[in-house]
Amino acid sequence: MKWKGREQSGNVEDRRGMSTGRMITGGTVGTLAILVIVWLLGGNPDQLISELQPAGNESAAADPSIVQAEEELAEFASVVLKDTEDIWHALFQEGGNTYHEPRLVLFSGSVESACGFSSSATGPFYCPGDESVFIDLSFLKELQQKLGATGDFAMAYIIAHEVGHHVQNQLGITDKLNELRGRVSQDEYNKFSVKLELQADFLAGVWAHYADRTKNVLEEGDLEEAMDAASAVGDDHIQMQSQGYIVPDAFTHGTSGQRKSWFLKGYRTGDMNQGDTFSAAE
Repeated sequence: MKWKGREQSGNVEDRRGMSTGRMITGGTVGTLAILVIVWLLGGNPDQLISELQPAGNESAAADPSIVQAEEELAEFASVVLKDTEDIWHALFQEGGNTYHEPRLVLFSGSVESACGFSSSATGPFYCPGDESVFIDLSFLKELQQKLGATGDFAMAYIIAHEVGHHVQNQLGITDKLNELRGRVSQDEYNKFSVKLELQADFLAGVWAHYADRTKNVLEEGDLEEAMDAASAVGDDHIQMQSQGYIVPDAFTHGTSGQRKSWFLKGYRTGDMNQGDTFSAAE
């Protein structure tokens, strides 16, 4: 993907290295109380403070090449976000609507959002309450190293998928799904939730369609990278890797085949009207 030297978004908030205050129950007040007790008992508060500091990425601090690689990832994510902003602004305007840009929050380890406390294990996510996409850049590395989805466009697909959830929120689709909670069975609700995820894949494909045609950012092999990423984060693939068998009732995002199919449909058509995953056969 052609991205170096291109315009970056101004909607990036960098929270990497910031503590969430959850290391000790009670946050700052609890920490101070424990420090006082340690001091009264003859202990060394300075030593405790040192031990309570977030470990951070010590290897990165010691290795400039690792720092540079992560900063490149941050810059890349900002460029992709800018591309999504330009394209969704244009598409919303065509439909007579106004697109409100989301924020991209970069974090490390864990993060607080309007959706609650999340760790890196959650993976990238979109929080409607914040209208923000949250990404620990280590996930983008894991995408390549552990899930086998290599290439920068694979990472662009992940970002575009989360922005797709913002588009759904802007269009009121997310609210309609939330209205079903408690009105249908949990199994039925989960099926609708999977369809919401597949639609976000479709919207990521729509973004790729216009990014290619209006900005000429795709290079040879980029589409295959996105397909590999969609396959790598399919529920069936992840379950087989983690537990050796597949449990369809536990799916949250759809199979590898479904995710690839909907992304590809969005990319080939660029037509928002063809993204009704809720009416499509499973």
